[in-house]
Amino acid sequence: MTMEQASRTPVRASVIVPTYDRAGRIGSCIDALRRQQCPWPFEIIIVNDGSTDDTVSVLRKFPEVRVITQANSGPAAARNLGVREAAGEIVLFTDDDCEPFADWMKEMLGAFDDPEVVGAKGVYRTRQRELIARFVQIEYEDRYRLMARHPTIDFIDTYSAAFRRDRFIEIGGYDPAFPIACCEDSELSYRMAARGWKMVFVPTAVVWHHHPDNLRTYLRRKARFAYWRVPAIRPAPGKMVKDSHHPQVMKLQLLLGPALAAGVIADALGIGPIHPMALLAVVVFLLSTLPFAARAFAKDRMVGLLSPAILAARSIAQLAGLTGGAIHVLKGFSSQLEGSLAARR
Repeated sequence: MTMEQASRTPVRASVIVPTYDRAGRIGSCIDALRRQQCPWPFEIIIVNDGSTDDTVSVLRKFPEVRVITQANSGPAAARNLGVREAAGEIVLFTDDDCEPFADWMKEMLGAFDDPEVVGAKGVYRTRQRELIARFVQIEYEDRYRLMARHPTIDFIDTYSAAFRRDRFIEIGGYDPAFPIACCEDSELSYRMAARGWKMVFVPTAVVWHHHPDNLRTYLRRKARFAYWRVPAIRPAPGKMVKDSHHPQVMKLQLLLGPALAAGVIADALGIGPIHPMALLAVVVFLLSTLPFAARAFAKDRMVGLLSPAILAARSIAQLAGLTGGAIHVLKGFSSQLEGSLAARR
């Protein structure tokens, strides 16, 4: 289907992929979308977010794909632009480093046979064999296990997402104030959930993904997500306490994070034994990791054995990110307050 044909032919769905400097991966993503075994007409829209590498040259190889270019404004703004230009009743999103399974679109669209469904979420898989990538995959699968228990959910990630276009536009789409691909999907999901809109989990809608493959990259990612999660919960602060996506034990581990950090610092400085209460917190933390470690061990013995240590590092990284995010939000609130007071003078 050419771009001109797409503009004239009614389609049920529009797949939107924002991309920025992904010349090495976007072609594989588009190939996977072109192979979709979907019984309904659909269009593929790539929003080039001001790429500076060879992304544009790669996109020229796919004349049947609609390409929209904008000045670099971030993935949230790029997705919103794609939705405005879309012809489909349903808009689907995946990321430019993902490769959807051939039946991904069919599985996602099937969720909308229920007229009350506003949004749907699929899952990740990976072909990677690096230890950290295997851990990340099991970490996601543990969250999917939780989501599968609920008839409705309150969190839809952009890597495998679908929404009714009219409702997406009605609620204002993704918040472009999020400058990077980080928690803008959480913020939108929480706004939808606050309105009581029905969102569902579709575990059969699968995309391949390249996870972080080393500990440093993984921890930086966790800290970044924790940082942006603070402003993301503004529409529904209660989601910080509980949502359908994050295990409750993670909150306990975050509360115990200061004790873990104190233990690491004390050991690094050679200070000696840490305070008994801090030691107790470390013991409780380790006990809290055992259920996940056992489930991980059943799938991958090495990941299961190393899970407590990786979860401890994750907790410290997330604590640092949350602290930074809280400071960011408080600074913004302080600036707004000062501006408001100045306006009244």
